Amino acid sequence: MAALPAGAQQAPEAGAGLGAQQPSAGPVLKTDKASAQPIELPVVVRDKKGDLVTNLEKGQLSLSEEGRPQTIQSLTKADGPLHIGILVDTSKGMSGAMEAERKAAGAFLDAMLPDGTKNQAFLLHFDREVELLEDFTSARDKLHSELDDMGSTSSAKHDDSAGPETTSNPNTESSSKHRNDDQLYDAIYLSANELMKDKTGRKVLVIFSNGADRGSKETLNDAIDAADHAEMTIFTIFFKGEQERSYGRDQFPRQTGGIGYPGSGSGYPGGGGYPGGNPGGGKKQPEPKTASGVDGKKIMQEIANRTGGHAYEAKHTSDLDPIYKLIGDETHAQYLLAYTPDKPDTEGNFHKIVVTASEKDWTVSAREGYYAPEK
Repeated sequence: MAALPAGAQQAPEAGAGLGAQQPSAGPVLKTDKASAQPIELPVVVRDKKGDLVTNLEKGQLSLSEEGRPQTIQSLTKADGPLHIGILVDTSKGMSGAMEAERKAAGAFLDAMLPDGTKNQAFLLHFDREVELLEDFTSARDKLHSELDDMGSTSSAKHDDSAGPETTSNPNTESSSKHRNDDQLYDAIYLSANELMKDKTGRKVLVIFSNGADRGSKETLNDAIDAADHAEMTIFTIFFKGEQERSYGRDQFPRQTGGIGYPGSGSGYPGGGGYPGGNPGGGKKQPEPKTASGVDGKKIMQEIANRTGGHAYEAKHTSDLDPIYKLIGDETHAQYLLAYTPDKPDTEGNFHKIVVTASEKDWTVSAREGYYAPEK
């Protein structure tokens, strides 16, 4: 199996990204020289209690593109093929969570890849290098085998006959010398550009990381732009790593970012949907940082929010299994919203989309926009 070429440049293609999809398989965007054709994008809606809305009607949503109101033509339950990517941060600081991550991710894949499914998944890990462990497959045993062997590239045994050769970032000379390097942005970029972009159907990426990035060639915006081109929805699971013991063991996984779950829905006891409120049980430790000093948790929030997913925080390793189950529930609750832009574009420009609900206490998750295909 060939390794991903870390830092590889995205090759421009006519009709790349959303325009490369087939209308019956999932999110699509097709245009011709004369007029715009319908766009379909996945959306998830929650009510004021945080419960997933499963009986949604198109009249309950409104959509604007570049600030201009658009007409929603249809809203249907998403049931096309699903492509899943699991990205795991295996840097030194995350080593204490690897066993729990293997089990939680494995159970998630078992649920998302039932026998006879057309769904597929790949497994990739990153630290000072980005390595594809298993390419797209529906074979759960192959994915479980790679999960069981997954570890840091600084200590992993590489066997060219058994798996992909690891390729480190060629533009970061010191990357091979630092076990704590986290090439998060490169991992997202390569997942989008090399693995997801040409697939049809819905595309979901799940990232387990502390959000720190050191050594990536690509920037955060590069990574998110690639995700937009590939039409990926990204769910992030923030785990502080070795700092986890500074928090109480009874903290339930908490969604972070701009969308909160008020009330006590979805099985979340207590006010605000989560028990406790603030972490306790020890001195608060600083959040992991990127090379530029940005808070890693905020990075994970931004990645999820801009791609229409959700950002979760695991206070303890025991939170990972319920978080993966929540991500599975959200994926199954996706709707496909279709509309035809009022202004056709064959120049390949990015178009900002905002989807809102008629119920003021409802929250909508959708991608930030789309790239139109070029002529």
